[in-house]
Amino acid sequence: MKWIIPVALLFIVGSLGSALYFMMKDKGGSSRMVYSLMLRIGLSVMLFLGILIAYYFGWIEATGVRVGTN
Repeated sequence: MKWIIPVALLFIVGSLGSALYFMMKDKGGSSRMVYSLMLRIGLSVMLFLGILIAYYFGWIEATGVRVGTN
């Protein structure tokens, strides 16, 4: 379970990078940039929903951030 989130984040960043590449190469001549950005949004939403579902079923736990240990 620990490797799923970093792999998903790599795919999201890769999709964003490909959108940047298509934006620079195509100069607005094709819709490949739009498809790359739509893929990034879809992957981000799926990752968010996956984290919510995993938390709901108890597969992951919130550890919290401890501020001040007085």
